[in-house]
Amino acid sequence: MRIVRAEVLGFCMGVRRAVDAAEKALSESCGSPCFTLGPLIHNPSVMDSFSKRGMGVLDSSLESDFPDGARVVIRAHGTTPHVLRKLQEKNAFVVDATCPKVHLSQRRVHEWSEKGYYIIIAGDRNHGEVTSIASYCVPGAKVTVVQDCGEASKLEITGKSLLIAQTTFSPTEYERIVSVVLEKCPDAIIFRSICSATMKRQEALLALEGKSDGILIIGGKNSANTRRLYESALKICEKSALIEDETEIPAEFFCLETVGLAAGASTPDFVIDAVEKKLLSEDKLKK
Repeated sequence: MRIVRAEVLGFCMGVRRAVDAAEKALSESCGSPCFTLGPLIHNPSVMDSFSKRGMGVLDSSLESDFPDGARVVIRAHGTTPHVLRKLQEKNAFVVDATCPKVHLSQRRVHEWSEKGYYIIIAGDRNHGEVTSIASYCVPGAKVTVVQDCGEASKLEITGKSLLIAQTTFSPTEYERIVSVVLEKCPDAIIFRSICSATMKRQEALLALEGKSDGILIIGGKNSANTRRLYESALKICEKSALIEDETEIPAEFFCLETVGLAAGASTPDFVIDAVEKKLLSEDKLKK
């Protein structure tokens, strides 16, 4: 069996920064309570590792349950000003691991909503990053989230508007939404805010077309960018599968001559390595 890895895969800058911040918070906690605000990243292997070492997870919607004086790591997706205030009221030691690219989007929607612009966010409506970005609009500002060009086509845009995207949103779908918004409002401000890490992983995956008999996408099944990698993989290779670790490799993949590997931005190297090792070890056993 031959393994072909996508040229770009695994942790992006924002995720690595968040994981490093959480590692540091744990090491400096000296046994005092330490939490992440929501799952640090969408990867069960990483979250399980932190949990085993005493890192808890706080639900941002349960403010009354926030512990006093705890060390709290804000995940890469960011959070809302309201939740930050509630943590401060609980005297939390806040470690802000929000991705710098998300911080930029937060500042942009605050600045332009303050100028009276209608803010349109392209992204997954229930995603933590989208909730975070939208919350930075000034009180009273008009803000709408659209998940695809169909929803964008139903918008009524009558004045100044701005379009911005979730950093892990589909580049292809975003361009469709951009076209719809510009048709409705030619003067709309458009921010190309999709992270280059997302696009590079998509491009690296597409480069696997015709080079493998099957493609495995490795990553958390609740990760937005990993799901989109899987959707793209299905378009270039009928035999594609989304797995979280080596235990989920479909049996049919052990019979293939060439397997392509790609992984989401929140997938650690050790999980990717374990998948490759499992494929190759099973191949040796057959021989």
